[in-house]
Amino acid sequence: MDSKDLVRFIVGSLDRHKAEDIQIIGIGDLTIIADYFVIANGTSAVQVKSLADYLEKELGEQGITPIRIEGYSTANWILVDYGSVIVHVFYKETRGFYNLERLWKDGQHYQLSDFLNPEPA
Repeated sequence: MDSKDLVRFIVGSLDRHKAEDIQIIGIGDLTIIADYFVIANGTSAVQVKSLADYLEKELGEQGITPIRIEGYSTANWILVDYGSVIVHVFYKETRGFYNLERLWKDGQHYQLSDFLNPEPA
């Protein structure tokens, strides 16, 4: 699965499981750490953990496992690293404090519909 397909899968999972304010930022031209960040938030610690759990389960069923997961125990900011795509699942208030969208403002910011809607045949 290439980076774009991985983003599509991740965004679809987050959307199905009611993540809020899903943002996709292309960072491949700015850094070597990843091609994309996917940023989303939940409204409770339980939802934040559940979103990360669903991602790990659904991608695991596709044979894709994260390189690492950080922040799971506190559920304020869970980072799920899939190599070319890094997923940041925040508790809503924590997201506003760190404001990754501002820190990575020079990246390419995509519309959710760019990855939720299937590509035309």
